Amino acid sequence: MADNVIATGKEHGKQLYASIINRPFKYGTIEVPRTPTTLPSIRDRTYKDLTEAEKIYEAYDIRATNIVLQGLPQDVYSLVNHHTDAKEIWDRVKLLIKEKGETIHSYYLRFAQLINDINTIGMSMQPIQVNTKFVNHLQPEWRKFVTDVKLAKDMHNTNFDHLYAYLRQHEAHANEVRLMRQ
Repeated sequence: MADNVIATGKEHGKQLYASIINRPFKYGTIEVPRTPTTLPSIRDRTYKDLTEAEKIYEAYDIRATNIVLQGLPQDVYSLVNHHTDAKEIWDRVKLLIKEKGETIHSYYLRFAQLINDINTIGMSMQPIQVNTKFVNHLQPEWRKFVTDVKLAKDMHNTNFDHLYAYLRQHEAHANEVRLMRQ
């Protein structure tokens, strides 16, 4: 089925697809023959050593890498942009999608740092604003527990540290929900 989609898609779709799914074109090495003043040696090939067909494959790899990078949200892009080819990027993105459930603890640490930065610059927020932001930006598997928190806790007078402590008690259940959704 993928071949049918690719064949009717953009120009050179099969080659771009191959660059993403397979390992990218590798330059390899070349043997340098002996000269009257040097011994034979082996060196890495450069772009000028490539055949015209190999240069085309190299161009597909570069184009495929750019296409994959351009289609990513900024938060994912920043996690994969150091990879050098489309295959590495694609594999990493697949892994990130599999592991998209962030732990409540890592979320709490990121949120606490944000609140600390807000306080450092002298900005203030009401507790209800901070607490609402904290619970509304949790991963989808926390939706049921967010509703419970909103009903059970006084969002005007508590702080997000207490909300975190309450929610952390339910992390195993949230993880089960996440696993069932996959």
